[in-house]
Amino acid sequence: MLNSVVEMPMRLEDNKINPAFAEARHFILQPSFSVKRFYAISFDILAAMLTVWMAFSLRFELWHSPVGNQWLIYLLAPVLMIPVFIYAGLYRVVYRHSGFSAFITLIQASAAYGLLFICVLFFLNVPGVPHSIGVLQPMISLLIIGGSRGFVKFWYINNDIKEQKGVVKEKLIIYGAGSAGVEIMNAINRSKKYDLVGFVDDEKQLHGRTINGMKVYSFTQAEDLIVQQGISNILLAMPSVSRVRRSEIVNKFKKFPVHIQMLPGFEELVDGRVSISDIKEIQIEDLLGRDPVPVNNALVNEIIEGRVVLVTGAGGSIGSELCRQLLAANPSKLLLVDNAEHNLYIINNDLQRRRLRINSITEVVPLLGDVTDENRMAEICSVFEPSVIYHAAAYKHVPMVEHNPVQGVRNNVLGTLTVAEVALQYGVSSVVLVSTDKAVRPTNVMGASKRFCEMIFQALAEELGHSTCFSMVRFGNVLGSSGSVVPLFRQQIKEGGPLTITHEEITRYFMTIPEAAQLIIQAGAMASGGDVYLLDMGEPIKIVDLARRMVELSGLSVRDIEFSYTGLRPGEKLYEELLIGNNPEPTQNSRIFKANEDFVAWPKLLRELGELTFAISNNDVDSIKRHLMRLIPEYQTNSKTTDYVALEQKNQCLNIALCA
Repeated sequence: MLNSVVEMPMRLEDNKINPAFAEARHFILQPSFSVKRFYAISFDILAAMLTVWMAFSLRFELWHSPVGNQWLIYLLAPVLMIPVFIYAGLYRVVYRHSGFSAFITLIQASAAYGLLFICVLFFLNVPGVPHSIGVLQPMISLLIIGGSRGFVKFWYINNDIKEQKGVVKEKLIIYGAGSAGVEIMNAINRSKKYDLVGFVDDEKQLHGRTINGMKVYSFTQAEDLIVQQGISNILLAMPSVSRVRRSEIVNKFKKFPVHIQMLPGFEELVDGRVSISDIKEIQIEDLLGRDPVPVNNALVNEIIEGRVVLVTGAGGSIGSELCRQLLAANPSKLLLVDNAEHNLYIINNDLQRRRLRINSITEVVPLLGDVTDENRMAEICSVFEPSVIYHAAAYKHVPMVEHNPVQGVRNNVLGTLTVAEVALQYGVSSVVLVSTDKAVRPTNVMGASKRFCEMIFQALAEELGHSTCFSMVRFGNVLGSSGSVVPLFRQQIKEGGPLTITHEEITRYFMTIPEAAQLIIQAGAMASGGDVYLLDMGEPIKIVDLARRMVELSGLSVRDIEFSYTGLRPGEKLYEELLIGNNPEPTQNSRIFKANEDFVAWPKLLRELGELTFAISNNDVDSIKRHLMRLIPEYQTNSKTTDYVALEQKNQCLNIALCA
């Protein structure tokens, strides 16, 4: 008890002393920026005077004791140096975070000061002061001041390393020892997340060399390094590399449980500079997408530039990318039509930001509207008078449309009919239908409805008495679109699985959204009327292989996650096709082909449309399917009812009968 009483005043005294001591320590070791600037200027003044003394001592080869007019030089050096350094911005630099550019600025400022100093010496011609002092002193001061800045940077880095001891970091190697790799290395060295082990590069001359203390390895050496040091991350620091090459590099590391990330392309980097925040996950789109084929921009600009362009379904995956690429072609107005308020809001905000960034004079106009609403579509076309329409509005999710066939056919077929008729009524020059490979020998309502849409455009293109050019562009799945398998797999991997796949043998064609939109615009620009264009989708990809690739990209092994096979869904088929007939014709673009497909003449098609509209109004699913099968002989469907409303009605009738 006595000890406690005795110790209490001492503890209180400690509490009085410690805060003041801590504050003083913080002021000295972690001063504000203005105090740091005062330290730097004070040091440079002393350094200027010290280096004058060193220059005299070297020149006379003795310990110099200034006399007479020589004192003038001791004062002259800082008087000339400090204003030059202030003007060069050296006291605005944070040296603990500075790079090579800051030391280049120091060299330039020292050179300017040295030139000024020697000129003043020659002009004053002070007795007892050799002109060689004007050369020696700036050189020595550059070494002293540059060394002090280097020491500050080293001291802070060393301090950071001490603070980070005990923190478990992820081991990382950078693939690519170019300028982007070196820049990101500097950023990573300041990071608390990664422990950089070295570089990997394909350039043989670089193997075995070091860059800022980091060794450059060959790929073979990197394989051993991954195993021996437990590398968990690989960063592709090659912003200009092609997709094909990127895919080859990723495939090299497939057998290792490493997480692969990348830097975006130079066009996506702000001011071409690289930082930690620029590191992004490699997406499957980055690997399966092909390198772009040059498009005929002159041809595209001819039909877009300075004109009013309308996009239906503007908030969808394809529609929104069409809008982004059309904005770059400088239409006078870009009309965004969509019935989903949120989607329209998102794409409008995106385009408004882009418009400001590229200084575009295009007026972007968001318009809520349903393509099946003839009055609304007619109102839009009469007021804005569009020259070109891209019709991308559609229900596209196969199982969803299969379970809601009436609404699917109503939206897709009657919406397309409305757009086509309004375009004819108001003299639109060109209308391009965005179609799908599911329209070829369809096994589902969605595909059959899109084939019907194509036939409407084909039939109207053959009708006389109008100047509207109707064309269609047919392609397969786009990577990452809403409702597609890629976002689903991504979410399932994030949740730890299982990955749900309908069938082990199911294959699909895939294309990136930007490439699809680019080729749609190009095909529409080439059209002469009634053209059915096919986009070269490359080779079909097994969905199970796509899933495995995505698992590997996440840094996991296919053994770490379960694959669940659920069976084909209603209307789904194992393989997709792009062509009904044979012998597609090549076009001026190597990825666009022209098909010659049969169709029904407009008078007969119009009668079918009348009967189909009646069936839709009566919610008659069976009648709708019969009309589709009669008009599209290739349509093969399961007679089993999948419509949720019809199934519920059937259950209710059955329950009533049982109760009776």
